[in-house]
Amino acid sequence: MDNTKRQRLEAAGWQIGNTNDFLELSPEEANIIELKLVLSNRLKELRTSQSITQSSLAVLMKSNQARVAKIEAGDPSVSLDWLFRGLFCLGATNLDIAQLIIENR
Repeated sequence: MDNTKRQRLEAAGWQIGNTNDFLELSPEEANIIELKLVLSNRLKELRTSQSITQSSLAVLMKSNQARVAKIEAGDPSVSLDWLFRGLFCLGATNLDIAQLIIENR
């Protein structure tokens, strides 16, 4: 947002913030959400680069296609366990995941 627009909105009584402010997220909660999104995006990148369908990945994960779709969509109900399981099934290593986290902090 440009500075002029920001000043006009603030002068009119509006408060400018971000998603974390709006949702009243703690820094810890925001970090967890960001981490899960980074991991889910990487999972989808790996899956598509290997030409694997969501259904095929679900079989490897001993799960179902709907769960894989939720993982890739960044659904908040998906645990880090499922994210890691999917990444490992696609050949990611602990080091790969650690580097991904470091690059996106």
